[in-house]
Amino acid sequence: MAAKRLQGRLRRKLRVRNKVQGSAERPRLTVYRSLNHIYAQVINDSTGQTLAAASTLSSELRGKVKATGNTEAAKAVGELVAQKALERGIKKVVFDRNGFLYHGRIKTLAEAARHKGLEF
Repeated sequence: MAAKRLQGRLRRKLRVRNKVQGSAERPRLTVYRSLNHIYAQVINDSTGQTLAAASTLSSELRGKVKATGNTEAAKAVGELVAQKALERGIKKVVFDRNGFLYHGRIKTLAEAARHKGLEF
């Protein structure tokens, strides 16, 4: 059952990645969620370089969030990755949900990043 669910996510991921490409002007904001944590990265695909990253494991969020696998933690990660991207001069990104449904923690992270100032 879990393998079938993973295959479905990977199929959706490939479908999205065929259309979404990060560049220097508009890097890709990609999100990964596990049961216990959520991760976000801003990536320039032309050079393969990570420009900004944040997760529930980041030192900035260690004491702030009580639980790491909920929407409050996702909101904190979204705000942190947006803040780091804005510090590097990145305002516009393309959003890569990585095959996950745009719902729950993924949606919360995206809305928090938008609220902080990222445009996508």
